Amino acid sequence: MCLAVPMKVVEMEGPVARVEEAGVSREVRVDLVEGVKVGDYVIVHAGLAIERLEPEEAEETLRLFARLFPESAEDKR
Repeated sequence: MCLAVPMKVVEMEGPVARVEEAGVSREVRVDLVEGVKVGDYVIVHAGLAIERLEPEEAEETLRLFARLFPESAEDKR
């Protein structure tokens, strides 16, 4: 099973972004999504940003993940 996760862009360097969520930080490629900038939320799958999300949609998805997987959620949303 694969899971794509909303993560917040905290740094950009060319086509690579550093994204974070719940204390996890990753470098991902953003080539597939136009106009990604620091502060945006993106859906991350297999090291790639595949879609940009509105902050409200990202936060709601993260709250649902925390409810579904409470043992792995650092931040109870």
